[in-house]
Amino acid sequence: MRQAGKLVSTMAAAFLLLAGCSGGTTTEKDNEAADSSKGKIELHISAAASLTDALDEYKKAYEKEHEDVKLTFMYGGSGKLAAMIDNGAPADLFLSASAKDMDTLEDKGLIDDSTRTDFTKNALVLIAGADEQDTVSSFEQIDPSAIDHLVIGEPESVPAGRYTKEVFEHLNLWQTLQDKLVLASDVRQVLTQVEMGNAEYGVVYSSDAFISDKVKTVAEADPDWHAPIVYPGAVLANAEHPEEAQQFFDALLGEDGQAVLAEYGFK
Repeated sequence: MRQAGKLVSTMAAAFLLLAGCSGGTTTEKDNEAADSSKGKIELHISAAASLTDALDEYKKAYEKEHEDVKLTFMYGGSGKLAAMIDNGAPADLFLSASAKDMDTLEDKGLIDDSTRTDFTKNALVLIAGADEQDTVSSFEQIDPSAIDHLVIGEPESVPAGRYTKEVFEHLNLWQTLQDKLVLASDVRQVLTQVEMGNAEYGVVYSSDAFISDKVKTVAEADPDWHAPIVYPGAVLANAEHPEEAQQFFDALLGEDGQAVLAEYGFK
């Protein structure tokens, strides 16, 4: 009986030893996978909502070429993104749809101003639903008494809304349009509202109208009516990965990056 007890104890010990070895092998593999994941540099990029489609497209090619980099985009109105960065939101690179919002961060020392560069341009257009029959053909023809809703970006936080306000002020339409305006939190919401038929007209960038087959462009604003629509980018002063952020920005400024932007209607 004693020998049987010893045999059982020996087998149990051997089993535990084997299990320990097996567990060690699995843990090693798990650790290797975790280390591989940790080795990937994640770039946090705050970008204007109007850049969504172009950057999502460019992300595929860039990550394929730079296997050690993962791009994570935060899209929204440039004013809101700038405010988030000012409040400590993590970001390595800021791609703005307006110089004003970039100026705000630069004045506060939140960007590396030596990296600031304008990387593309845009135009402001009036859109209507693709099936709308009765539309105007210019901004000057807008009759506030003849429409129910016109959706624009919120001027305080959305650059497209700010430019739109400048246009309507130039045309002496801003005050008379007040009870017709629907304000959106970014330019893509403007596009969506017109696509859904919730407003007869909307004002977006030409690049936004370019990507939708549910709307049509009925007029383009004279660039003299508003501040230049330029897109500045800059690496953040407290970027976790400044070198990699600059590398991505340089690529966006390069031939391939500019080709993708042009493909999506940017100037």
